[in-house]
Amino acid sequence: MSPERILITAGPTSEPVDAVRSITNRSSGRLGVALARAAIAAGHPTTLLLGPIAGPAPTAEPAAVDQTAEQAADQNSTRLAVHRFTTTAELQHTLAATWPDHDVLIMAAAVADFRPVPSPETKIRRSKDGFVLHLEPTPDLLAELASTTRPDQTLIGFALEPRAGLLDAAREKMTRKGVDAIVANPLETMDAEDIDARVLLAGGVVLSPGAMSKVEFAAWLIATLPRVRHVRGTR
Repeated sequence: MSPERILITAGPTSEPVDAVRSITNRSSGRLGVALARAAIAAGHPTTLLLGPIAGPAPTAEPAAVDQTAEQAADQNSTRLAVHRFTTTAELQHTLAATWPDHDVLIMAAAVADFRPVPSPETKIRRSKDGFVLHLEPTPDLLAELASTTRPDQTLIGFALEPRAGLLDAAREKMTRKGVDAIVANPLETMDAEDIDARVLLAGGVVLSPGAMSKVEFAAWLIATLPRVRHVRGTR
């Protein structure tokens, strides 16, 4: 598989309620981080857009001291670039800036569907009368990108749904968002060490690698990218 410039999003978004509180989700970012490491290991120049997760951001392995200049240059070409985001708006801005320079986008981030509006800049005080939180829908980032994606670029989305009806929900999402493939995950995947996903491709193709660790699945998905492109080309 020839090197491709891969863009990966990972982790949750966090939408502010006020100056100290936010709405987020339980996404650990493990799968997205594993995908970035697998892409680098496979020789792909990779950019990781990483949300607010516990622990430090991943880095590429440092160059060995006895490498030749040519080997060091090759390794430098596949180093991992990491950009952090917190809110959906920040991720939207960074995607718009980085996607044109990449060949593949793997949208593994768990983006909030709603955000508070307006978001006060001060702390909301406790009140015996309670507090009503107004929410507005966030932009559909993947659908936005699909509308401007070039024919030579590949979009891979994710669908986190209840196990019952998982494939039907994933197919609907794949069509609605206009992506080339979608990874269908049962809800149990969130914040878990393992994954039991199905990957839907164009033309009704469904790949079922079986239950495995997220690290193993990440390596499998990166290795499967040529098939995603091939199936897309037969549409």
